[in-house]
Amino acid sequence: MRAVQSVVIAAIVLMVSACSGHAIKSQPKTSSLPAQSAYTVPAASSATAVPSEQQHMPAVPDDVGGAPMQPADTAAQAEQDAQDLYGTPVIRDPWERFNRRMHGFNSVLDRAVLHPVAVGYDRVLPDPVQSGVSRFFGNLRLPATAINQALQGRPGHAGRSLGRFLVNSTVGIAGVFDPATRLGMTRPEGEDFGQTLASWGWRDSRYLVMPLLGPRTVRDTIAIVGDEPMSPLGYVDNAGVVDKLMALQMVEGRARLLPMDPIREDALDDYVFVRDAWAQRRQRQINQDLRARRAVRSLSRKQSAGAPFGP
Repeated sequence: MRAVQSVVIAAIVLMVSACSGHAIKSQPKTSSLPAQSAYTVPAASSATAVPSEQQHMPAVPDDVGGAPMQPADTAAQAEQDAQDLYGTPVIRDPWERFNRRMHGFNSVLDRAVLHPVAVGYDRVLPDPVQSGVSRFFGNLRLPATAINQALQGRPGHAGRSLGRFLVNSTVGIAGVFDPATRLGMTRPEGEDFGQTLASWGWRDSRYLVMPLLGPRTVRDTIAIVGDEPMSPLGYVDNAGVVDKLMALQMVEGRARLLPMDPIREDALDDYVFVRDAWAQRRQRQINQDLRARRAVRSLSRKQSAGAPFGP
C-alpha cells in the first residue's frame, strides 16, 4: 500500500535526522530578542489570525526608586514577555523538542528544494494555468471529501460534493475548469479522515511534526491510512504518472504558500508561528464539521417530529 510505504520512508528519514544533531540546530524555547506586540497569521492562508491584541503582555515594573530599568533588567523582561506570549500553545505539544528538530529538518529541505522549485513554478506558469492546476487537484480531493462527509453523518453534503466532482470531471475536463460553480453548485472545503475521526470524538490529539509531511497530530498521522484508499490517484496503474502528479501537487501547494514566507521570516519564533497557525486552522475546520453535523441532526429531528420549516 502506498500509504504504508510513505510511513516507512518517513520513519527512516525521521531516525536518520534525529541521529544527526550537527545538521540541524534546535531553537531555544525562549528568545533574547525584544518581544513583539503583534504576531499575526494572514487570513488568506490560515483563515484564522493569532489574536495578539488579546494576549496579555505583562507590564514592565518600575524600580523601587522610580529609576529607569538597566539593560540587564530590560533583557530579562524581554525574555519573560516572549515566554508569556508563547507559553500557552493552542495545541498540546509535549514532544516540542522532537518536533522542533523535525521542523528544522523540513525547513532545510524546503529552502534547498521545495522553495526554489515553487518560485520557478510561480514565475514560469501564467496565473490562468496555475489556477487550472489548482482546480485539477481540488477536484481530485472531492471523492474523499464526499466519503468523509457521509461518514460524518452529512449525506446531503456528500451528494453535492459528488455531483460537483462528476460535473467538473466531465464538462470541466478533469477539473481543470469549474462549470459546477457556474451551475450554482457550491465549492466545499476539503475533508479528510482526520476530521472524520475528530467528529467521531477524537478531538484532543498531540501535535506531531512529520518528516516531509509537516505539521500534523497523532490523529491526523494515523488517518493517512484511511485517506489513501479515498484518493483517485491510488487507482492509477501507471506508477510514473502517479509520482509526477504527486510531485506537481506538492510544488503547487508550496507555491500557494509563497506569500507566507515574508511573514514567517519576521516571526519571533518560526516553529511557534507554524504550529499555532496550523492548529487554529485545523480547529476551525473541525468546528465547522461539528456545526454542520449538529445542523443536519436538528433538521432530521424536525422532520421526524413533523415540525414546520422556517423561523
